[in-house]
Amino acid sequence: MKTIGKILIGTLCVISVDASAATTTLSEKEALGQLLYFDTNLSINRNQACASCHFPPNFVDPANVADPANAPVSLGSDISLNGGRNAPSAGYAAFSPAFHWNAVDGLYMGGQFWDGRANSLTDQAKGPFLNPVEMAMPGKSAVLQRIAEKANPNFGDYKVLFKAVYGIKIELLNLSNKDIKDQLAIDAMYDMVADAIATFEKTPVFSPFSSKFDYYLMGMASLTKEEENGMRIFNGKAGCNACHTSDPLIAPDGSLLPPLFTDFSYDNIGIPKSSNPLIANNADDPGLGGRADIAALDAVAERGKFKVMSLRNIAATAPYGHNGFFATLEDIVHFYNTRDVNNVWGAPEIADNVNSSELGDLKLTAKEEADLVAFLKTLTDGFGAPLAITFPPSP
Repeated sequence: MKTIGKILIGTLCVISVDASAATTTLSEKEALGQLLYFDTNLSINRNQACASCHFPPNFVDPANVADPANAPVSLGSDISLNGGRNAPSAGYAAFSPAFHWNAVDGLYMGGQFWDGRANSLTDQAKGPFLNPVEMAMPGKSAVLQRIAEKANPNFGDYKVLFKAVYGIKIELLNLSNKDIKDQLAIDAMYDMVADAIATFEKTPVFSPFSSKFDYYLMGMASLTKEEENGMRIFNGKAGCNACHTSDPLIAPDGSLLPPLFTDFSYDNIGIPKSSNPLIANNADDPGLGGRADIAALDAVAERGKFKVMSLRNIAATAPYGHNGFFATLEDIVHFYNTRDVNNVWGAPEIADNVNSSELGDLKLTAKEEADLVAFLKTLTDGFGAPLAITFPPSP
């Protein structure tokens, strides 16, 4: 292992790290997950893969990033259809704990998607294939048949890897009758597909910890005056760290690791309803409170709340907000600062539970906003070699 530095938190030197993850060697299961993740044949029109909406290096929809003002949400395999929410980055998603109630803080936390409805990456990976406005496959067996058809360019690799990883001979699936009769077998094999994708998403490919900020923590990069001031504002006057925690993390072995810039909680920050033609006619989005299981416990308390996403790679993952309302990082920072000033933004999409104590009138100057944005840009990966850092999610 080649040690290239030590992470510095304040004046503490807490952990050695290495750059050997710059080239990631995948296991057989990870390699299978990689093939599935990029396979466009697993959508109804053979034109969309997981990677279409979560493309490296920042794992978001390139079409959204290229035109955030006009493309706040992703189009489906049927390009006349689209989702109702901005596709969040899959980067660092593996660190989110399972969805749970935190009795200490009195908050729901964790899970995947904007409303946490999937407990894990494996659960999350099962959804898009069957979502009619995403990959739109008619059922689990249809996904498996696309994997097992000899016309799929990946068939040879699938044949080898499914046998090696799961002991499954995909070439024996009965495709001529277009059915796999045993529903338990269908469910089990579909779970394998999701498991392989999730395993790939847990590799350092998705969490390289290679930003300027990471190298700054290691003592191997210096922040500019503007970036340093932005960091002070982030942790001080603006209070961003109240939800986007910038403290080091404590791993199960007690070591300290770089921050993920999220506490995995849910919040209603008062984003207005989108007027973009793709989603303007959608019903108001209740977020976490729209889940039947959550609404059954309290029909109002969680309405309008969405997951606090990691700020890692935030400068490269436009647009912003659950509905992609903000086209630029400068826009959303200005919103946090001025939401409640002179009613310049309009009414929130869901007026219940809007967080009025931690944002809305931060009294930042234009210069302070600019410095805050400068700091947020230091969270973009690619400044240096990826670091061999892992942090298993909490139970």
